[in-house]
Amino acid sequence: MPSKKALVRRPSPRLAEGLVTHIERGKVDVGRAVKQWEAYVEALRKHDWEIIQVDPADDCPDSVFVEDTVVMYKNVALITRPGAKSRRTETIGVEEAVAAVGCSVNWVWEPGTLDGGDVLKVGDTIYVGRSGRTNAAGVQQLRAAFEPLGARVVAAPVSKVLHLKSAVTALPDGTALAHIPSIDRPSLFPRFLSVTEEAGSSVVLLGGNKLLMSASAPKTKDVLTDLGYEVITVDISEFEKVEGCVTCLSVRMRGLYA
Repeated sequence: MPSKKALVRRPSPRLAEGLVTHIERGKVDVGRAVKQWEAYVEALRKHDWEIIQVDPADDCPDSVFVEDTVVMYKNVALITRPGAKSRRTETIGVEEAVAAVGCSVNWVWEPGTLDGGDVLKVGDTIYVGRSGRTNAAGVQQLRAAFEPLGARVVAAPVSKVLHLKSAVTALPDGTALAHIPSIDRPSLFPRFLSVTEEAGSSVVLLGGNKLLMSASAPKTKDVLTDLGYEVITVDISEFEKVEGCVTCLSVRMRGLYA
């Protein structure tokens, strides 16, 4: 079984200053957020993920959302160019971390912008959200990086939420787990399971039939449990106040594959 590695980054003391686009800003308790992050990391570790901590970026309020800084496919790490200018320095430590584990490193270049939260991989199909953070040039550069490696890239409009994966992720069998009101074009996904809770559309695949999801979607947990999945929940309420979800708090790599 290939080793499983997860990149994570400790929350910045300035987390409460994080960008908010599609929701009203709530008051963030940074101390509580740190404890929630530690519990999230422990949940990954408990399920056999090797934790790789990227050097903290305390001056970057959103740096805990490490998924936005790199997209993995096979042995290639595509270092992104975040759509928010204030986030672009976050990639420096991430580039060092993925290179240290043996990845081949590529970059998104100006004028392209790409946030990793807009990228959903289902087998060799890569859905990429054309959102407020990811532009057409970013989509084109992702295609150029991954299609030669065997990926099929499908662009998806995103206007109702921050990132594509704010509205849809995928179950182990490839079924899209989707909050339909948040998706511009549900027809892009050949099969999906619709959920009523927005936070319920975001799951991390821990391996086998195990899923990690937010404690703020209890109805979705019940649905997934009834379908035979083992669902582990974590409280990430402080991160949800700044549009975070369970996927964006880590970058999961399975050996040289993600």
